[in-house]
Amino acid sequence: MVVIGGIIGAGIFLSPGQVAARLDSPVLVLAAWAAGGLIALAGAFSYAELGGIFPKAGGQYVYLRDGLHPLMGFMYGWALLLVIETGAIAAVAIIFASYALRIAGAPDGAKVPLAIAAIVALSVINYLGVKPGSRVLNVLVVLKVLALAILVAAGFVAAGHPGWWADGRVPAAHGGPALVAFGAALVPILFSYGGWQSANYVGEEIVDPSRNLPRALIVGTLTVVAIYVTVNVVYLRALGLEGLATSSAPAADAARHTFGPSGDVFVSGAIAISTFGFLNLSILAPTRVYYAMSADRLFVPALSTLHPRYATPSVAIVVQSAWSCLLALTGSFEALTNYVVFADWIFFGSTVLTVLTFRRIVPLSKRPADAYRAPGYPVVQILFVLIAAAVVASVIGAAPREAAKGALLLSIGIPVYWWFAARRGTPRSEAPTPNSATPK
Repeated sequence: MVVIGGIIGAGIFLSPGQVAARLDSPVLVLAAWAAGGLIALAGAFSYAELGGIFPKAGGQYVYLRDGLHPLMGFMYGWALLLVIETGAIAAVAIIFASYALRIAGAPDGAKVPLAIAAIVALSVINYLGVKPGSRVLNVLVVLKVLALAILVAAGFVAAGHPGWWADGRVPAAHGGPALVAFGAALVPILFSYGGWQSANYVGEEIVDPSRNLPRALIVGTLTVVAIYVTVNVVYLRALGLEGLATSSAPAADAARHTFGPSGDVFVSGAIAISTFGFLNLSILAPTRVYYAMSADRLFVPALSTLHPRYATPSVAIVVQSAWSCLLALTGSFEALTNYVVFADWIFFGSTVLTVLTFRRIVPLSKRPADAYRAPGYPVVQILFVLIAAAVVASVIGAAPREAAKGALLLSIGIPVYWWFAARRGTPRSEAPTPNSATPK
């Protein structure tokens, strides 16, 4: 549920139109979504190996800290708190509020107050313990998948767009070679597939993590790939390639074709549920990163405080949510998207790179016999790192100002890290051992 909930947000409801506009046939559209799924699965394989042998609170932070350098782990947590996760929380809360108000027929002016109310309500739930937060997450994930299942089932029964499978070329906005267009189409697809790493944040809180965490990552990611490809078949069948390429709200248009006027209400409800569930997970999981950084004495000490009764990183939840509410109040978080992605994919690639490091410093012979091993090593990991670099390069080329802001944000974190390191000490550099506490 954490993996599925972390991946399925608003992307599958909004981005397929962008993908169809960049490609020239339904076959290419579905191939792009399948290719994006394979890339996400390659990432999940690597995170499954890391999480299975080092199931620690903080996930990516721990792998980067011990696999590359403590500075790299700190930079990830720094970017996560300042922009990546808090910006996502603010943006997703606004999307939720927009669609919730649309269903209720309420004025758009209540959007920001409702977004902040949603952040506060879910923060309180997760403050009270991981079980209440996970139960809410489970219900919302079931509802969002059910909504997509209804759309898929109805879409296959309803009359399709004539000749949808054989639709010809859409006038291409990219104006470049087919391979360039395919790469451009992968960018919004990879955004939509991001989130498989959420389960690794709470690895220390999972029962039998060496067995359950890899299973969750792989099964959850495969489930989302199947959902995304199938939903795009429904979009293409309902709207045709041209209709999908020109649609700014493909899910609503496909539902309107399938259900009539009530389809818009149905999809608005599905998006509200999906974004609310994603918002809940965004509040639940990343606070474990700040907790781990603080426990290493590389960040504000209060962030490692566990609530005496609920055993949650209560201070971290409050700080993260307060900053998210401030970002929501500014209304400028949409401009953050490009440099958030710029930073995020730097750390995706760097984290998968640590698989190579840990294979060297903790060889398979020193791991438990049943420890999960990522398939295709090292080819899959190297290809993933190259793809991550290409995503970062595409952001630099398409939005150099935002990429520069992202680089500036990261660079500010460097002196902050050294200040904490000088005052409080850094983790030791000895190699970690499987299924044990990583060195402090």
